[in-house]
Amino acid sequence: MASALRQSVLYLRKQTQVISTQCVKQYSKKNEPNILKSVYDDVPVINSTVNQYVWQNLDRWPDKTAVVCAATGHGYTYAQTHKMSISLAASLRTKLKLKNDDVVAVVLPNVPEYPCTVLGILEAGCIASMMNPAYTADEIKRQVQLVECKAIVTSKLSYPNVAEAIKSLKTKPAIILIDNDELPAGTIKFAEFAEDVTVDTDCLKSVQRSKNDVAILPFSSGTTGFAKGVVLTHQSVISMNQMIYDPNILGVDEATANYQPALPAILPFFHIFGFNAVMLNLLGRGTKLITFASFKPELFLKTIVQHKVEHLYIVPPMVVFLGKHPAVTPDHLQSVREIISGAAPLSASDAMAVLNKNKNIGFRQGYGLTETNGGTSIGRLGDTNHAAVGHLFGSCEVKIADLQTKEALGPGKEGEIWFRGPNLMNGYFKNDEATKEVLTEDGWYKTGDIGKYDENKYLYITDRLKELIKVKGFQVPPAELETILRTHPKILDCAVVGIPDSITGEAPKAFVVKQKGATLQQDEVSQFVNDKVVSFKNIKEVQFVDEIPKNPAGKILRKVLKEKYC
Repeated sequence: MASALRQSVLYLRKQTQVISTQCVKQYSKKNEPNILKSVYDDVPVINSTVNQYVWQNLDRWPDKTAVVCAATGHGYTYAQTHKMSISLAASLRTKLKLKNDDVVAVVLPNVPEYPCTVLGILEAGCIASMMNPAYTADEIKRQVQLVECKAIVTSKLSYPNVAEAIKSLKTKPAIILIDNDELPAGTIKFAEFAEDVTVDTDCLKSVQRSKNDVAILPFSSGTTGFAKGVVLTHQSVISMNQMIYDPNILGVDEATANYQPALPAILPFFHIFGFNAVMLNLLGRGTKLITFASFKPELFLKTIVQHKVEHLYIVPPMVVFLGKHPAVTPDHLQSVREIISGAAPLSASDAMAVLNKNKNIGFRQGYGLTETNGGTSIGRLGDTNHAAVGHLFGSCEVKIADLQTKEALGPGKEGEIWFRGPNLMNGYFKNDEATKEVLTEDGWYKTGDIGKYDENKYLYITDRLKELIKVKGFQVPPAELETILRTHPKILDCAVVGIPDSITGEAPKAFVVKQKGATLQQDEVSQFVNDKVVSFKNIKEVQFVDEIPKNPAGKILRKVLKEKYC
């Protein structure tokens, strides 16, 4: 077994060697003025598939825990996870007769079986499409139909919606359930595929995949209309992970014979941030990933203390929880060395609320989108500029485009953020019209986010272009008002949307979640903000709610607020 594992790893390392000593620079078509460049080293082109890339150092930590459930303690070692991915891949090829480029949907929460499932799908030469397990039958059906998946890996938790979703499909995909007992008729037991020691793995020798083949089909956040399938190749995924591995960026140490970092895998793996920055990237470091099927505050805090967690990858609502919730004490954060927040804007005041509980924590923000494999920028290790989202990743560029002329603006000027880099998507799946709307002929991706950069090459996110509130012709960014609201000691969370106004066209309305036990009046809230902003940014209405609807990445679902309350 040890000899076979060693030979396999040597093969993987050979496959993942650098095929070009020249770094990725083909994205710079010409020396355009006012283009923001990275402060980090360019990344090399790697001749590898994602699964090969993840497993190239498998022999360094085969017996260490790869992934374990926070609630049950059920988990797998690195060697077990690798072996299961190989067995699953062979079973998909032989038992379901899947071929290269067939799509397999993964409709799972964060569970120990998630990594071997995705990596097994890729090992089989197929494409993995990660979907939200909390979606309704209609939402699942829409995505399953779009990608025309041949199989679905899910659990009994999501099975009723999955079964309803495929009921009317002409071609029914096979359903594989990770559960061990009492499976519905017609479904396949995951263990029969992933733990089959008799399956012929020789079939995998004929799988031919290149760095240019499609690896995954995640879905965009869908905050404006239906979510779109995002086409990401093996090279784009690996490029993102190479960027994160820059020694000026990644703070998580590699596992050794006497040490293994542990990290709560609280970010959903179906979301690109959790998929790349947590699951794939940290498996490549020998990290122990502690999975959470859902966010449970008490279990989250217990895990941090029990495992002496040094690093946290979280989203803004979790940052607000750590900083503002009275149940979170400095003792809970004693072992934490660093926090990285991404997926949605975060104010400096929210970051400082956490640092006030442990001043030794390094705090950084990152910025990215599904279309960029989850990353465009992040601060250096030890960075203290908490208002920015850091510097561009290696080999990446940003253009701050004037909203009218589309010309590149210089430092300090706000415009739409256009991005270019090797981690960029190929386009939207079966949606040429949407692709042409956001991708220019010279390789720029129009993010739809408003931002700027400064003389020190820090990037700042001001707001979302399509969420700007237009008051008397002026553009009001909701994030600015939300940042002010969150500084109020009696406010736990908030969101601002534009509502129709007969005089001004639109006006800002604030939705506020009060701190537990706090007494707060609507006028008190509006005056708190309006005293700090120009008159056209004044909040017109305030409504108290129990919670702010957000997607799994922590982005405010303003559309839901408008539909429910406006």
